[in-house]
Amino acid sequence: MLFNSLEFLLFLPTVFAAYWILNRWTDRPRGLQAQNFLLLVSSYVFYGWWDWRFLSLIAFSTLVDYAVGIQIAKANAREIPADADESARSRTAKRWLWVSLAVNLGLLGYFKYANFFIESWVKAWESLGVSMHVSTLHIVLPVGISFYTFQTLSYSIDIYRRKLNPTRNLIDFAAFVSFFPQLVAGPIERASALLPQIQRRRQFDAEVASSGLRLILWGLFKKVVIADTCAIFVNDVFDHHHEYSGPTLILGAVYFAFQIYGDFSGYSDIAIGTARLFGITLMTNFRTPYFARDIAEFWRRWHISLSTWFRDYLYIPLGGSRVGKWKAVRNTFVIFLVSGFWHGANWTFVVWGLIHALLFLPLLLMNRNLRNTGEIADGRWLPSLRELGGMAWTFSIVTLAWVFFRAENLNHALEFITHFGNRPGSLDKLSKTGAFWVTLMLCLEWGARVPTAWNRWRSSSVPMTAARWLIYALGVWLVMKNIQSQAEFIYFQF
Repeated sequence: MLFNSLEFLLFLPTVFAAYWILNRWTDRPRGLQAQNFLLLVSSYVFYGWWDWRFLSLIAFSTLVDYAVGIQIAKANAREIPADADESARSRTAKRWLWVSLAVNLGLLGYFKYANFFIESWVKAWESLGVSMHVSTLHIVLPVGISFYTFQTLSYSIDIYRRKLNPTRNLIDFAAFVSFFPQLVAGPIERASALLPQIQRRRQFDAEVASSGLRLILWGLFKKVVIADTCAIFVNDVFDHHHEYSGPTLILGAVYFAFQIYGDFSGYSDIAIGTARLFGITLMTNFRTPYFARDIAEFWRRWHISLSTWFRDYLYIPLGGSRVGKWKAVRNTFVIFLVSGFWHGANWTFVVWGLIHALLFLPLLLMNRNLRNTGEIADGRWLPSLRELGGMAWTFSIVTLAWVFFRAENLNHALEFITHFGNRPGSLDKLSKTGAFWVTLMLCLEWGARVPTAWNRWRSSSVPMTAARWLIYALGVWLVMKNIQSQAEFIYFQF
């Protein structure tokens, strides 16, 4: 089910009303269980709306990690003294962890990468002059499998590390795995953050719910008005790149940068806002990444739930940056290449990850990767020239890398970039509407960096309150006017 669909417009208020009606029982255990059961059923309906056959996959993954978590905890309790250091590990617990890894990564690998490896194998032999006739499996990629797989893996790994106790309530755990607002495209929540919220009583808070509605509206605006408007121009330019001049192609790449940001951060905003309606807090997934002053800061602001997941469950276990420079370089390449490959079974994503690794490397070697950790132009309305230059450079190299992300294959990406020098004349075409909305979004996000002024505006006098409601109404009208029921989110393919 799409957030930008009529079905969801009917689905959400129905579930919301039933959910809080059950709240009258929250002083008794059955009330909380009724709410969680409703979340579970609603989440399965939400996911099954796309293809009900793949509900078996998420159910199977849920059952495996539910059982594995209990077995890991039992093994740790049986084989490790209670006063042992948290770093102590049980051999039996490790075997159970490998069961979780094998099942989850095995399913992910089969559905997401089987065709890719078969096709790459055939092409490798063909490059040596050996003709092979191997048909691909034509496997359908289940929506959201990369997201909920990583979410369940974090549960098993944290129990193995003795940082989390397993739950024996299957309904609670299944609701955590399948929580519909963030099931399909994140944020990728840790069990230690989301599961306790599922397990405790939740009370309706009108202020939290209203902030959720505002966030939903902002997310829909970024998806429907900005991303989908930019997509029309981007699709035409990328599909017919040989017909346009270099400036037009560059503009197409820039528009894609804002398309993917509006699309993906818009989804995250809707997910976070929807969760607030149910009294649940999800992590922030984007923090104005195009205001980043270097590539390291960009990755602290872009898809935060994934970058921190790789940091905690892959980069740090490999030794992070505390194992010597050359091993730190190795770990950096591993993390970015795996991140690229996580996005899809295409060499374009691997190259995209490699580009970011190469861009990050100088900062790491010069110990400058943590230089820009504070807010840009902190306490000021305008950035300094140095900050502005850093933002422009970072956005330019990120946009260039996005070409590989968007292209159908490596040849397409290379042709697109090499055509940047074509006929250096005026723009062949320009989506003025898209440019206007992108500019408006950037201005609003820049202004929102100053919480004092922003909160003062929100809590100001009656005339300003009326102005806010007028803006909300205009936002709703723009979303309804531009909505396309079949416009899927980009990250559904991952």
